Amino acid sequence: MAEPDAAEAYEATRIAYELGKTVRAMREGRGWSQNDLARAAGMTQSAVARFEADGTIPTLPVLERLARAVDAEVEVRLTPRAPAA
Repeated sequence: MAEPDAAEAYEATRIAYELGKTVRAMREGRGWSQNDLARAAGMTQSAVARFEADGTIPTLPVLERLARAVDAEVEVRLTPRAPAA
């Protein structure tokens, strides 16, 4: 992570991966296929597959559509970091 923006890019990718994993678990918990979720969210199956597998960084409107489809809420928070000791 010698590049200045590498840590930031890694963190964004990690968060996207976690979001994809969460949506997949919620979809599977409902017994839905990717096609079912895509239909409910007004997306294509390939867009759902990319989001779940690739850790595609989604826009907030896409997250909202996916959340509504699985009866969930999107929660975005900014939390102050603890000061360095």
